[in-house]
Amino acid sequence: MSRPEHQAPPEVFYNEDEARKYTQNSRMIDIQVKMSERAIELLAFPDDEPRLLLDLGCGSGLSGSVLEDQGHVWVGIDISTAMLDVAQEREVEGDLLLGDLGHGLPFRAGAFDGAVSISALQWLCNADRTSYNPTKRLYKFFSSLYSCLSRSARAVFQFYPENSDQMELVTSQAMKAGFYGGIVVDFPNSTKAKKFFLVLMTGGAAPLPKALGDASETEGVSYTNKREQLKKMRGKPLKKSRDWILEKKERRRKQGKPTRQDTKYTGRKRSGRF
Repeated sequence: MSRPEHQAPPEVFYNEDEARKYTQNSRMIDIQVKMSERAIELLAFPDDEPRLLLDLGCGSGLSGSVLEDQGHVWVGIDISTAMLDVAQEREVEGDLLLGDLGHGLPFRAGAFDGAVSISALQWLCNADRTSYNPTKRLYKFFSSLYSCLSRSARAVFQFYPENSDQMELVTSQAMKAGFYGGIVVDFPNSTKAKKFFLVLMTGGAAPLPKALGDASETEGVSYTNKREQLKKMRGKPLKKSRDWILEKKERRRKQGKPTRQDTKYTGRKRSGRF
């Protein structure tokens, strides 16, 4: 069975019939509610005060209803008109906005205390139109999200990555936009219960939340250290390159250590004939 994002663009796939399923199928509702509750838990708010939150890819407002139940105020954005129509019929309390996440978010800087997203992020990895570039669309989305969050906020995305390359694409663009964080995998050894959460932070590097599961099952992948390493490497010559070798030889000379003279062959790769 092919993945939904491979069948049609989201605004086409989530038509009126598909939108109705999300308010009539008790199993879908139960899964959405549980994932929304887990996403809010991963936001790790230090107290029970109400927050202003973004629901990204809010759909028919199921995750927004969970935010309401926990006392938060929310604004939802989704690309599917049919989904938003169902949300309005359900008379959700959040404000609703029709929009494509890949075009960026139209909110003022620092407006939100956090953001959640359930089963939406993987759709941005598809090139549904010839003009779509997933890398650029992800960066546009993450950079605008970073801008509209406060500097102590978190964003939590439950999503279904297709493979490790897709996870790397998503996380690299999030880090490029300014976020810290990584992937939390709940129940990594379970086929049905396994869930991926991208946990992003605006206020600097911090430990990732613990994943659910037995101690032997917990798994988390931090991308923050990689970002710090790239920062430190910026402007430095690549290891084993000619510039790196010349720099190392110069340090040895300054330390008074015996060092061979520089020649046109310094740092040149051997042909492999010998």
